[in-house]
Amino acid sequence: MKERLAGKIAREPLGLALLGATVVHAFVTLAIGFDIQRNNPPAPEHTLDITLVVPEKKPEKVEKPDFLAQAPQPGGGEQVQKNRPSNPLGNPRTIRKQQKPTPELVRAGTIHPEPRRQKQVITTRHTNRKETVRKPKPTVKATPRPRVAQLLASTQKEIDRLTAELDRHIQSASRYKRRKVLNASTREYKYASYLDAWRRKVERIGNLNYPDEAKRKRLYGTLILHVAVRADGSIEQIRLLHPSGHKILDDAAVRIVRLAAPFAPFPPEILKEVDVLDITRTWQFRNGNRLFSAP
Repeated sequence: MKERLAGKIAREPLGLALLGATVVHAFVTLAIGFDIQRNNPPAPEHTLDITLVVPEKKPEKVEKPDFLAQAPQPGGGEQVQKNRPSNPLGNPRTIRKQQKPTPELVRAGTIHPEPRRQKQVITTRHTNRKETVRKPKPTVKATPRPRVAQLLASTQKEIDRLTAELDRHIQSASRYKRRKVLNASTREYKYASYLDAWRRKVERIGNLNYPDEAKRKRLYGTLILHVAVRADGSIEQIRLLHPSGHKILDDAAVRIVRLAAPFAPFPPEILKEVDVLDITRTWQFRNGNRLFSAP
């Protein structure tokens, strides 16, 4: 049998070569494994752990911060709309209002129960009778009408006050012109005569040129004018001291005085003393379309 196998192997050189290669490969493998185990160094008794730490970057300085916080907040996000940071836990008062007053919270003292509102019971008594409450009529106090004498007295007081004020104003304004203030209370003959002629001329021109609009609207009123007359009879100045309450009448009075100018020149006895006469008179637009100068 062996002879047959050996003869068969001798006859087949490929199989012999395969067998030899297998044996050599097994030997090399075992030898290398043995050498590796023999040359492996023993494990050290003490070990050293090394940890690599990356240093943190310093936060960049912001020139114009949106909000102020106790510490830097990198990575907080960026929003277009600026919102004020709020407490994430919310307002404790709001939380207490939202929480229902459970028995545990009430016992702990964290939430106080709201006092119950007592219902008000209103009892009414129905009656078939209807009572009407009459409101007392307001009492209107009748104001007494002023008398004509009282009106004239108050008007004369107003004229005297305005005349005194005008006199002081004229004396301080014009130091080089000789002036004389005339009104309804002037009693000197030479001045009273000139003033009466001046008044009659203004009344005549006023009645001839009574304002048509005042006739249509039936406007009446009283006003006070100051007229400064020069020595040649021309007008230096016209001023409205006390208006009538109707602009139509005030403008008409000034226009009538200008239509009546120029007036008569000063007589020699007046010209010796003054250069300008300051005349203050009260004019009344009366019923019947008449212009009258009150005394």
